[in-house]
Amino acid sequence: MKKFTLSILFLLTISTVAFSQISDLEKNALIDLYKSTNGENWNNSWDLSKDVSTWHGVTISNNSVTKINLSMNNLEGILPSTIGNLNSLVKLNLGFNKLQGTIPSEICKNKSLESIELFMNQLEGELPSNIGEIASLKELILFNNLLSGDLPASIYKLENLKILQLSSNKITGTITSKIGMLKNLEVLSFFENSMYGVLPVEIGNLINLKELALSNNLFEGNLPTEINKLTQLETLLLNQNRFVGELDPIIKNLYLLKNVEYKNLKESPVYSNPVSQARLTLQ
Repeated sequence: MKKFTLSILFLLTISTVAFSQISDLEKNALIDLYKSTNGENWNNSWDLSKDVSTWHGVTISNNSVTKINLSMNNLEGILPSTIGNLNSLVKLNLGFNKLQGTIPSEICKNKSLESIELFMNQLEGELPSNIGEIASLKELILFNNLLSGDLPASIYKLENLKILQLSSNKITGTITSKIGMLKNLEVLSFFENSMYGVLPVEIGNLINLKELALSNNLFEGNLPTEINKLTQLETLLLNQNRFVGELDPIIKNLYLLKNVEYKNLKESPVYSNPVSQARLTLQ
């Protein structure tokens, strides 16, 4: 009898999962995404006549869409504004596709978002000015697009951010002193953009930083000595900029460094560190 009862409970659980119900608002948002990105030609398409729980890359929890992972799925088109109606979305990964147009500002309505991955697409225009409204955001990964303009001021409100990856775009402007507010950052990557100006001393506040990649920009001036506070740093890429001064005195006590690139260093191409051997690429 006990085994029979357990079997019934198991079947009820499976039935609940198989026929998860989401609101019409969320379902329509998914359908909009499908239609605006040429869903019929996706590598793994959706059968819109079937339950949403069967749709590839969609995760449902508590009758709400919590994750979308459609990376490398041949999405081609624009992101619909209705993506902002997925109010319980935690992770969005649409990387390595053919998305065009701008990132809709409505995406910032999703207050549960922790990860946005839109890398390796053809997205253009500026980052949404209200990006700072997603207070829960931990990962913003947008490398290899056509994004332009200055960093929005609100981006410095994302105090839970751990990864800010905007490399290989057309972003301009400076890194302001407010960067020091992002104390949970572990990866800060802006290489291959058109950013300029002097690095603020507040960059030394990023004590959890493991990777700082600023190569191939127009940054200038002396490197702030506060970089020596970044004791967790493993990768430091600064080459192809207009920095002046020596790097050795600043990084000599950063014992976890494994990869360093700085074009202004004139000494031997191999930097000797008593703990790590950080190789310098001179360009």
